[in-house]
Amino acid sequence: MAGGKIFLREARFLQIAASQYSQRGCLLLLQTRRHLAKTCPSAAKIAPPRRPREKVEIPGLEVITYGERMHYVPGLAKPVYPPWERDYKDPGYCKSPPAHEMALFKEKPCYMFNQRTNLLEGVRQAAWLTKSQVNAGLPPQLLTLAESLESQVEDQSERVQNAIKHARFWDTTESRPNKKQYSKTLLLNLLHLCATFQSSSSALRRRIFAENYSLSAMWRRGEDLFQVRGQNGLLQCSMDALPQVSEEKDISSTVEHVLETFYPVSPTIDLQKADVYKEENCTGFRDDYMYPHAHTLYFLEATDPQWKLKPEQFRAKMLMFAFGNALARAHKLYGTEPQSLLKRPITVQSVGTNGRIFNFLVFQLNTTDLVQDDGIKNQVWLDADVDLYDFAKVRPLIKKKEVKVPAGLSGYKPETFRKFLALYLHGSV
Repeated sequence: MAGGKIFLREARFLQIAASQYSQRGCLLLLQTRRHLAKTCPSAAKIAPPRRPREKVEIPGLEVITYGERMHYVPGLAKPVYPPWERDYKDPGYCKSPPAHEMALFKEKPCYMFNQRTNLLEGVRQAAWLTKSQVNAGLPPQLLTLAESLESQVEDQSERVQNAIKHARFWDTTESRPNKKQYSKTLLLNLLHLCATFQSSSSALRRRIFAENYSLSAMWRRGEDLFQVRGQNGLLQCSMDALPQVSEEKDISSTVEHVLETFYPVSPTIDLQKADVYKEENCTGFRDDYMYPHAHTLYFLEATDPQWKLKPEQFRAKMLMFAFGNALARAHKLYGTEPQSLLKRPITVQSVGTNGRIFNFLVFQLNTTDLVQDDGIKNQVWLDADVDLYDFAKVRPLIKKKEVKVPAGLSGYKPETFRKFLALYLHGSV
């Protein structure tokens, strides 16, 4: 009998639990159906913004506020206090005066190019701004020099490939380094490899590298005023100036060249327009600097990930800063007055890379008279998108059980390093 009572009691508990479970399931089902049936406007309504109260000012009547009572009083107006001014100078809370009250304010605006400027038309726009004739490829004398350097360095191909492997595989504790890291490591490795020639050439010992220097160069183009300013890439300075690349006959033939326009796009598009600026031409170094001549500028594409430039705009940046260094040096030597033809043209080189693709540029400043489109033009030689290697894979690329790209370095092109070496040795051999 006792066992039967226990069994009946447990059966009742099970019935009660089953009924409660079924009721909860129905409630959940109804709730889900109710939620699914709701629409977006009925589910969440955004309160309309409050209209600000209109401040009514009646002439002759004084507004009664609760300022003297030091607490809020309903019915009284909110007090308006004059802005508090510190009796000391705090750099963190310094309020600049209006632009028209500043000492460097000018009525004529200036269009500025800096290291973050992204020119819409790229090299074409930079060529118009600098009044330059763009030629494809490197100058013939540099190509001849590059061909003669095939066997100058002992085990040249093996050492360059080891430099690439060090940048892509060995210089990290992670599975693979990022582009900013390996591009900088590769550039320094190649420069270190080129520096092995210092023992054989005394001119190479008359050079030095400079970084984080500020450049400023101004010129007039048409009716507008332009300026290149800011910090740019790694600069190789020299005691001796680079020889001119183009001869007098070729310089005179640039008169017939017609500058390419990009109408209806304005040439000043994407340039920073400023009313407060300082008119100065500065190379970034003191007048008694022992290495006054700019030799080669080295740019990295992945220096600032927030301001990444496309390849065309990256080459325009190389051209503009090469022109800025040459123009600042010309103003130091010949003054700021425009000259139709310089007594000795100024040559500046530029190399840009993203860790695999290289861009080589040679700029020759022939004139500082940049106002009009006619007359002698400056000259630019550009060798763009030159691959140093095809792939550098940590793991092989396999598709459909077939190895498409093997692991390691593949597709090395030695002629690219010879061009890099030719620009490094230019002026010393």
